[in-house]
Amino acid sequence: MPTYVALLNWTDQGVQNYKDTPKRAEAFGAALQKLGAQLLNIYWTVGPYDLVVVVEAPDEETATATLLQLGAVGNVRSTTLRAFGPEEMGRIIAKAAG
Repeated sequence: MPTYVALLNWTDQGVQNYKDTPKRAEAFGAALQKLGAQLLNIYWTVGPYDLVVVVEAPDEETATATLLQLGAVGNVRSTTLRAFGPEEMGRIIAKAAG
């Protein structure tokens, strides 16, 4: 399943409700499962991003839907990256090499 890395920043609302962040993470994981995706990891970070989440989703549409749902709650804004594992990168390199 494709992997996505989302870099999240808290909104003003998210910071004001920081005590609820573990519960929000659990709710996000449950919402992902309902759409056929999976939360692999979540990290609370120090630096330019407040959280980093690693998600597996069957396709880009599902990944986008889950992050739209997350953003609609109003606690975070996201920047999402498609990530490639070693096997996927090997196939990409093979295609590029011809």
